[in-house]
Amino acid sequence: MNQRLRIAMSDDEVTKFVAGSRKLQLGTINPDGTPHMVTMFYGLTEGKISFWTYGKAQKTRNLERDARVSCLIEAGEEYSELRGVLIYGVARRIDDPEGVLGVGMGVTRRMAGMPEAEEQLAEYVAHTGRKRVAFVVEPSRVISWDHRKLSIPV
Repeated sequence: MNQRLRIAMSDDEVTKFVAGSRKLQLGTINPDGTPHMVTMFYGLTEGKISFWTYGKAQKTRNLERDARVSCLIEAGEEYSELRGVLIYGVARRIDDPEGVLGVGMGVTRRMAGMPEAEEQLAEYVAHTGRKRVAFVVEPSRVISWDHRKLSIPV
């Protein structure tokens, strides 16, 4: 069996991995064509990666010009433990205040590790959300790997 196919995650494994993680490395494209990479906390909106950021942030300016993104979520310290999901797609901007706050709550719940803490988080999200925009990533390609599968005989 092809080694690449052997370590790929199933769709269910990808969904579980993405749902169980909190941070990703977001890649956007700078004006000069170089990659702009940042670590972001993220949420899920209808199963899709979503994030929010300040309207004047470099990543926002990059996405206004070219909405293509890459989102890398990874885990593991040793080679035999490495797992990851790389999602290529287009970041769809959300500007309406209700949509921005919805994404903000999803991100903040996961960031704080407090999935049920609506009241405590709502004030923070409402305050900081005034200067933010949100994005939902519409995936076009997903690549995954789980090196733990290398130790499993086929």
